[in-house]
Amino acid sequence: MGEEEKIDPKFDELALNTPPKSAVSDHRTPEELVAKAIAPVKAEYLRPPPPSRPRSNDDAVDDDASERKRAAVTPSGVVKEKKSKRQLKRERRQEQKSALNICPVVAKRGSGDACTYGDKCRFSHDLDAFLAQKPPDLEGSCPFLDAEKSCPYGITCRFLSTHKRTSQKIESLASSKKTHEINKLNKDFQRLLWKNKVTFPKADAQLKLLGLRVGNNTKAEPEMCEGASLEDNLNGSHELHVDDSNETPSGIVDNTKCASVECTEKDCLEGTLVTNDTRPLKKIKCPSDEPCPSTEISNEELKAENNVDQISADNSSGSSEVDMSLRPHPREKKLIDFSRKLYLAPLTTVGNLPFRRICKMLGADITCGEMAMCTNLLQGQASEWALLRRHSSEDIFGIQICGSYPDTIARTVELVDRECEVDFIDINMGCPIDIVCNKGAGSSLLTKPMRMKSIIQAASGTTDKPITVKVRTGYFEGRNRIDSLVSDIAQCGASAITIHGRSRQQRYSKLADWDYIYQCVRKSPNTLPVLGNGDIFSFTEWNKHITECPELSTSMIARGALIKPWIFTEIKEQRHWDISSGERFNILKDYVNCGLAHWGSDSKGVETTRYFLLEWLSYTYRYIPVGLLDIIPQRLNWRPPSFFGRDDLETLMASDSAADWIRISEMLLGKVPEGFTFAPKHKSNAYDRAENG
Repeated sequence: MGEEEKIDPKFDELALNTPPKSAVSDHRTPEELVAKAIAPVKAEYLRPPPPSRPRSNDDAVDDDASERKRAAVTPSGVVKEKKSKRQLKRERRQEQKSALNICPVVAKRGSGDACTYGDKCRFSHDLDAFLAQKPPDLEGSCPFLDAEKSCPYGITCRFLSTHKRTSQKIESLASSKKTHEINKLNKDFQRLLWKNKVTFPKADAQLKLLGLRVGNNTKAEPEMCEGASLEDNLNGSHELHVDDSNETPSGIVDNTKCASVECTEKDCLEGTLVTNDTRPLKKIKCPSDEPCPSTEISNEELKAENNVDQISADNSSGSSEVDMSLRPHPREKKLIDFSRKLYLAPLTTVGNLPFRRICKMLGADITCGEMAMCTNLLQGQASEWALLRRHSSEDIFGIQICGSYPDTIARTVELVDRECEVDFIDINMGCPIDIVCNKGAGSSLLTKPMRMKSIIQAASGTTDKPITVKVRTGYFEGRNRIDSLVSDIAQCGASAITIHGRSRQQRYSKLADWDYIYQCVRKSPNTLPVLGNGDIFSFTEWNKHITECPELSTSMIARGALIKPWIFTEIKEQRHWDISSGERFNILKDYVNCGLAHWGSDSKGVETTRYFLLEWLSYTYRYIPVGLLDIIPQRLNWRPPSFFGRDDLETLMASDSAADWIRISEMLLGKVPEGFTFAPKHKSNAYDRAENG
């Protein structure tokens, strides 16, 4: 290992209580352990498992009912009292008036008279009271000063002691907002989204071209409604009633409602059409002699539908000419060269901007943002738009969106194309999460190939940016079907497709089926790059897939990057990196600095950084150092036994206890607030019992 690692004196203060090493005999050979998916750790590093093993990331329950039950109970077992909205609002106002909730403008300027609202401001202006109750400063320096920028958080910064001793003068608010991040949501544009006053001329024209209805009184396929029970949603008994008033289904008053259902193609192209219908659009069906059993259609509605059908028929008859004028040819689109590039997969929660920066530092070539829901983006939710942010170091960057219907995805694509700087847009058709599939998005689209094609056609015809698709092998295990759809996906306009070698039913259990991925690659047309995904955890596995199937464009890396982000360095340098605990700790330090620069250096930003750091640590503990293994490299499905590290820090990093993860966070971000608890959000079934009997 070279020079001996110097352990930070903080470790002595934490009282790790590492038990003395005692060899644990396991009479099975390393090969027998690997056959049982157990990591073959050297005997001298093994230790007896703890008597009561804490619940880990893999055992976390994601059932909605269990989550609600858990959220309603405090750590002491006392059931929380349900409070009314009025009571919660009153408590929020009281918290805002507390000394710790100081006015942001006052905090930046350092003067109680800086706020233009004066006594009417919702926040406190008492600087002395705030400084008296402010938590102690953290060790280190302010991340904004390190970037040669003035700190936008002023006296609320947890690194205030590192600011200039003289009063910090911010020449202008614009100077304090200089950042290396782009794709931020403009407040004025957000208000337009809230009021449903944003037009989508390109998307609406493409939907009309494909024979999809555009208008207010269109028939819609059933959608999950927040105000109805799950049973009502599934049975379709809950209906969304829309009257002739100027109120949209979401409750937002819109005075720009079209007076007529019928609109010409010219209106769509000129951008004069404002659509208030946030419901999904349904493919037009041919008129039938059979009456509709569920609804009564008036003569005016039937006439309007016939007019729309006639427009659709006219468009289909001359579709070749209109198609060439509206939609760019696939060869005219800017293409992304995925060939042999190191592609960091979009990762929910943990694949945030600070984590992507770390992966870029360690060698990733292509990055993609977290999955964003189309409906939330169209509604202007700030938390969803935050997933689209891009750092200047991400030279090849894409975003991933998820939706159920062609209209929502097409309008989201146009929205992103107009407001964000991205190199490609990925459509998620492989998410296995129940709440996504139950709404007809994610993996559930694999059961509806016609809708899949309509979505890709609508998205690719709306923008000139490359549209990529991420899918799984199929919905049910043993019923792979994506190989029969690869050619159609290419014809619909997709620029690339990523295939995760598992079905939706498998989730993350069992090993990825790379043989089936190779089969899909060989069936795909030469113009469609195919990317593989699943279980890549070392450079040898990367090389194996590229060698066995040279037609494979590249392999996307997902959970392997979560557990050891230096996998990109290993692939580029073609070596197994026996990384030390000190080097791993420095990576965590870099992540914290990136997190503070992204989420803020005030108390709220510190705790947000801590939360996402803990979510990441719930994966990193599964890494087993190379020097401790009898057989290398480590496989992603190996279950690590209880083992000692080569030093106290390495032992701490190998712990599956959330309490030890919190200790690591305290080394970087100071003590946690009083009453702090943490439970991992993600559930990973990599060690599912079904795999090993």
